[in-house]
Amino acid sequence: MSEKPTGVNANKSKKEFTVTWDDGHTSIYTFGLLRAACPCASCRGGHENMKSEPDAEVFTRHMEDSPSTRLVNVVAVGSYALTIVWEDGHDYGIYNWHYLRALCPCNECRRKSAQSQNG
Repeated sequence: MSEKPTGVNANKSKKEFTVTWDDGHTSIYTFGLLRAACPCASCRGGHENMKSEPDAEVFTRHMEDSPSTRLVNVVAVGSYALTIVWEDGHDYGIYNWHYLRALCPCNECRRKSAQSQNG
C-alpha cells in the first residue's frame, strides 16, 4: 500500500473526506468514520492504547450528525499528517498518512487489512 497522498478534499455538503494516493487508489471517508477513529490519546483511551492501526470497531461504529462529526478545518502537520478540527472544538488527533491509508473503508483495503492481521 502506498502512503503518500496526491490529493486531499473535504466535501462538507456530502460529509466526505477524499484522499487520492500516489498508487492511484482513492479513499473516501465519512466524517463520522474519521471522528470515530480519532487517533488522539483521549479518544483511544489513553497512551497505552495508541497504535499505528485503527481499531476494527471504528468500521462498525455509527456516529450521528452532530458538532463532533462536523468538520471545520483540515490542517497539515508537516508533510506527514493532517489534523482535523471538528465543530465541537476537538482537534487533537494527528492522522498520519499510514493511519489514514489503514483507515480506508473500501472493501479492497478492508480485505488486505484482514489478511495482514491474520498472518
